[in-house]
Amino acid sequence: MRGRADSEMSGPLEERHREQPDDGHDDIPHGEDDVPHGEDDVPHGEDDVPHGEDGGAHDARRARWTAAVTGAVLAVAGLAAALLRLTGSAPALVPAAYALGAAGCAGATLLGSRGHTRRALWLMVGGVMVMALGDQFD
Repeated sequence: MRGRADSEMSGPLEERHREQPDDGHDDIPHGEDDVPHGEDDVPHGEDDVPHGEDGGAHDARRARWTAAVTGAVLAVAGLAAALLRLTGSAPALVPAAYALGAAGCAGATLLGSRGHTRRALWLMVGGVMVMALGDQFD
């Protein structure tokens, strides 16, 4: 038994559930003030669901856009910093670190636009850390 719900061992609790038929009524007494549990329990307002979508799809779309745009902004900033450091008197490691961090953020843009927002976030964090390391060498 590995904690699975479909384990082969049956206990006394399972035997009790087999003996009692399910007649659709639970054993909890209901008073007059109780609201029946059904689909129309929760009042729906106009702000609950935006334009016929469920909230999860809207949140996922917003997370994808946020990851994609943030990755693109960080990639452009890293590329601009690499070009600025390349024209200056900084060691060659500095613009290389900025360019490598920008490449990581560009990869995060692709991951974020495809819905892999958690991986995109960590790739952006890694890219910014590489850029910060290049800044330390400056």
